Amino acid sequence: MSHADESAFDRYRRDVTRPLARLFREYGTSRARWLTVGLLANLVAQAASLLPPVVLGTAIDSLFGSGTTAYTLPFVPQSVIPPTAEGQFWFSAALIAGSFVVTGAFTWVYGVAANQFAHDVMHAVRTDSFAKLVRLDMTFFDDKQTGEVMAILNNDAGNLETFLDNALMNSLRLVVMVGGIAVVLFTLNWQLALVTLVAVPAIVLLTWWFMRVVAPRYRARQSANAGFNTRIENGISGIELVKTTNSEGYERERVRNASRSLFETTMSVLKLSYFYRPGMELLAGLSFAATFLVGGYWLFTGTAPGPLTGELAVGTFVTFIFMTQRFVAPLAEVSNIVDQVQNARASAERVFGLSDIPVNIEDHDDATVLEDPRGVVAYENVSFAYRDVFGEVASDPVLESVSFETGPGETVAVVGETGAGKSTLLKLLLRLYEPTSGTVRLDGHDVEDLTLSSLRDAVGYVSQDTHLFDGTIAENVRYGRFDASDEAVRRAAKAAEAHAFITDLPNGYETRVGERGVKLSGGQRQRISLARAVLRDPPVLVLDEATSAVDTETERAIQRSLDRLSEKRTTLVVAHRLSTVVDADEILVLDDGRVVERGAHDELVARDGEYAALWNAQTGTADEPLSEGRR
Repeated sequence: MSHADESAFDRYRRDVTRPLARLFREYGTSRARWLTVGLLANLVAQAASLLPPVVLGTAIDSLFGSGTTAYTLPFVPQSVIPPTAEGQFWFSAALIAGSFVVTGAFTWVYGVAANQFAHDVMHAVRTDSFAKLVRLDMTFFDDKQTGEVMAILNNDAGNLETFLDNALMNSLRLVVMVGGIAVVLFTLNWQLALVTLVAVPAIVLLTWWFMRVVAPRYRARQSANAGFNTRIENGISGIELVKTTNSEGYERERVRNASRSLFETTMSVLKLSYFYRPGMELLAGLSFAATFLVGGYWLFTGTAPGPLTGELAVGTFVTFIFMTQRFVAPLAEVSNIVDQVQNARASAERVFGLSDIPVNIEDHDDATVLEDPRGVVAYENVSFAYRDVFGEVASDPVLESVSFETGPGETVAVVGETGAGKSTLLKLLLRLYEPTSGTVRLDGHDVEDLTLSSLRDAVGYVSQDTHLFDGTIAENVRYGRFDASDEAVRRAAKAAEAHAFITDLPNGYETRVGERGVKLSGGQRQRISLARAVLRDPPVLVLDEATSAVDTETERAIQRSLDRLSEKRTTLVVAHRLSTVVDADEILVLDDGRVVERGAHDELVARDGEYAALWNAQTGTADEPLSEGRR
C-alpha cells in the first residue's frame, strides 16, 4: 500500500507493537483486583478437579484390590489419613465429594470475577475509543469510513472481551491442567508419564508455527470486516439516493464484492485452522493412545515394555487413563485459544491504531478561557489548504490572504460560486480547521490561544448540512444547552419560525424526529437547527446557508427574525441566495479562495463586477433598485 493510499487506521495500526501487552498495561492494571481473583479462583478450581482420579486410583489399589498396597496420596501427610480401611473409604468419598464442591464454588467465583474484568475492560475500550473519536480533527472525518469506526467500537471491543473472558482464563486452565497432571503423573510413575507427555514438544512447535502464519490473515479478515460494515452503512444511509437513481443493482454488487472479500479472508483463516485443530486433536489423541497401549501392555503382561522398568499397579493405570483424558481436552482447545488470541491481537492493533491518531486541534497548555465575549471577529491575511490526518498538505490552497473585521450588531456575508471556500472560511473561526497562515481573532485573541470550549460556546453555528439526532424536537433544540427550560425552547423555536409547524405535529415538541430527522422536511430541520443556535444565545452567529432548504415565504419570516437577533450580535453569513444578504453591512465576494470584491449590496451592484454578475444571474435583471434598508 502506497503512502497516499494509507488511511489513518493503516498508518497508526502498523506502528502498534505488542498490542495485548499494551491492553493489560493500559486497561488491566487498574482492574487487577478482579483479574487476580479470577485467576486464583480458576487455579483452585482446576487443581481441585484433578483430585478425584488420584483418589480413585489409590482406592482401587488399597481398598478394592488385594488390599496389600498402602493408602497414600501425593502431597497429603500420612498423619491425616485414617489408619483403617473403612476410615480410608469414607475419607476417599469425602475427598471426591469435596473436590467437586470446591471445583463448582470456585468456578462460580472465577466466572463472576473474569466476566467483571473482561466486560469492564470492554466498556472502557469502547468509551475511550469514542471519546478519542470525537476529539479527532475534522480532517479525519473528511475521509471517514463509518463502518471502520463501528467495527472498532463493536466487533473489535467484543473480540477483546472474548479474549479476556475466555482465552485468558482457558490459557490458565490449560497451564494448570497440563502442569498439574504432569506433576501428578511423574509422582505416580515417571516412566509412563514420559510416554503420556511425548507429544507435548510437537504440540508446542505446531502452535508456534500456526500463530506466526495465521496472524496476517486475521488482520486481513478484520480489515475486510470493517470494509463490509462501511459498505452496508453507506448503502443504508444513502438509501434515498440509491432508490431515486435506480442504483439498487449497483449497490448490491458493491455489497456482494465486500462480502466476497470478507468471505475469502475468513476462509483463509479457517483453512489454516482446519489443519491446525485436527492436528492438535491428533497429537493429543496419540498421547492417550500411547498411554493406553504402553500401560495396558505393562499390566496385561506384568512386564515393563522396552526400556521401562518396575511394576505398574492397576489403580495407577486407571489414574493415568483418567488424567490423560483430562489432558487431551485442554490440548484440543488450544486451537480455540489461539484463534481468540489472534483475533484479539488484530483487534487491539485497530483499537490502539485509533487511539494513536494524533489530535492537532486541541487546547494548548496555557490556553485562555474567553470570558464575557463581545463578538469582535477579525481575519488577518488568512490562507488555508486542507491537510490530511498526518499533518501533510493534501490540497491546493482553498483560501488566500483573506482579511476582514466585524463586531456586535454587524453582519458580514460571504458569497461566491460553489467551491470558492465560503464555508471553510467560517469554519476557521470555530477551529474546525486551522489556517496554514494568518490569524483568526475573537475579541483580540488568536482563536488558537483560546480553550475550545469557551471559543465554541461563544459561536452559534448553523450548517447547511442540518443534523438532528434520533429523539424529540425539544431534545434536538436543547442540544448544546441541555439545561434549558421548556419556555426557553419555545422562545428559540418562535425566533426561528419553527413554533407554528411544531405545534401542528401530533405530539408537538415531544414528536420524535427519527434518525437524522428523516420524519421532517429539509426546511423544518433547518429551522430546528436555527432554533438550537438561537437557544444558546451566542455573541457570534455563523449561518452557513441556514435557509437554503426553506421556501421563500418562510425564508422572509426567518430573515425578519434574524434581523432582530443580529441587532446586538456579530453575524457571519454564507449565502447562495443573494436576496438574504442585501442588508449585510459588508459582503465579501470569494473567487477561487480570494476576496475579489467587498462592500455593501448597492455598491457592489453598481460596480458591475463579479457580485453584480451573480446578482443578475439570480434575479434576471441588470439594474436593481436600492434595497429598502439602504435608501
